[in-house]
Amino acid sequence: MPSNLNYVIEQVGKDKGIDRKVIIEALKEAVLKASKKKYGHQGEIEVRYNEEEGEVELFQFKQVVDKVIDPTAEISLKEARELDYEAQIGDSLGVKLNTDFGRIGAQTAKQVIIQKVRDAERENVFNEFKDRKGDLVSGTVQRMEKGNVYISIGRAEALLFSKEQIPGETYRQGERLRAYILEVQKNSKGPQIFLSRTHPGFLIKLFEMEVPEVSEGVIKIISAAREPGERAKISVYSSNRDVDPVGACVGMKGSRVQNVVQELRGERIDIIPWSQDQAKYVCNALAPAKISRVYIDEENRHMEVVVADDQLSLAIGKKGQNVRLASKLTGWKIDIKSESKMEKISNEILEAFKSLPHVGDVASRILYNEGFRSIKEVAEVDPEELAKVLEIEKEKALEIVKGAIEASPKEGGPALETVGPIAPADPALDPVDHIEGVGEKTAQILEASGLRTVQDILEASSEKLSQLQGIGMKKAEKLIQSANQYIHGKGHE
Repeated sequence: MPSNLNYVIEQVGKDKGIDRKVIIEALKEAVLKASKKKYGHQGEIEVRYNEEEGEVELFQFKQVVDKVIDPTAEISLKEARELDYEAQIGDSLGVKLNTDFGRIGAQTAKQVIIQKVRDAERENVFNEFKDRKGDLVSGTVQRMEKGNVYISIGRAEALLFSKEQIPGETYRQGERLRAYILEVQKNSKGPQIFLSRTHPGFLIKLFEMEVPEVSEGVIKIISAAREPGERAKISVYSSNRDVDPVGACVGMKGSRVQNVVQELRGERIDIIPWSQDQAKYVCNALAPAKISRVYIDEENRHMEVVVADDQLSLAIGKKGQNVRLASKLTGWKIDIKSESKMEKISNEILEAFKSLPHVGDVASRILYNEGFRSIKEVAEVDPEELAKVLEIEKEKALEIVKGAIEASPKEGGPALETVGPIAPADPALDPVDHIEGVGEKTAQILEASGLRTVQDILEASSEKLSQLQGIGMKKAEKLIQSANQYIHGKGHE
């Protein structure tokens, strides 16, 4: 051991960021372990650190006796008084041992110290980052392995998995990079810090950096949705009426939002004003499309949005991107229909309602305006509530509900997705997943683009279908062919 360890302890503590007490404990444990290599397990051995001398001292405690029988545990009174002139029979006296352990002992001590210091380092790193989940960090790219990127962030190394990287990004060793702390875990190898550049939180944190009003709390980012590398939407709200949340986030000549776009490698960002009125909020989220009407199903958080025919593709977006992001941003399921299609559907629904007792043009329109979209919904309504809605006698309301129950599918039978003529059922109005070759994933892609029924597929061109994500020209033609076969097959049942 060095003659004065105080200097070494101070330097190691400063370099590694480890508490002095931890290093001293490591030294004591190292000396104790090395002593057992040299002296075995004879007697009671104790290690102390002498602050004044700056050295680790090793003591073996022996009992003072008249006649020594076991030299490893006993010491004569004469020898004891040479060490301590006040020693008495029966005392326990610490005898200082030599701490020169030789090559093997020194190696053992060194390994113990290195391991203890390493453990303390790992603990410090974990404590530093364990509460920083969701923070933004900046680091240097160290290396790339199997598509994953290892980044140095101060005293720790973090991992950016390939799935958390923005598509198309490339990285160079030594490059500075910002990322979002996704998770901090502790395992046998030390703390594991996982980063992300695709998480919506990364977008939010970048705006907090660029927009002082956000970091100060004047403007609040309510939500964010991303399709990394392509497009994103954030909704913002200002607690100060004099501060425009959208304008503040955009910045002078778009400077603030452009800084964020540059960090995200060109990802287009729509900044949406949040509104307490959920219908208005959804309409804002679907920008730049202009919305004509909105029908709300609060129980299922579902909105039916109607747009002019020339706004349909804009509202849906390329490969359904605009409506998908709007849905993620707002938390509402959004179904977009064109004016012409909605008019066709509404006429079918109105005609279906008029088949019920005591329901004419006016009553059917009232039902439609009150949010009823099927005979089944009328069958489930409370007659007293229906009487109030239509402003009729309860007896007539009972007859309407009874007629709706009789016209609705029996329990266990198929439910009506959209009301058309009650009988016979129109196979063209069946959901797209009834078509052969349309699985759950394909159905989701089609429905996100407003293609919900077999009829929608028949009316769409193969060129339009082939532009959807995951559907090429060959599959588009096959879908139209399968839709025709489905209609033909149903017609002959």
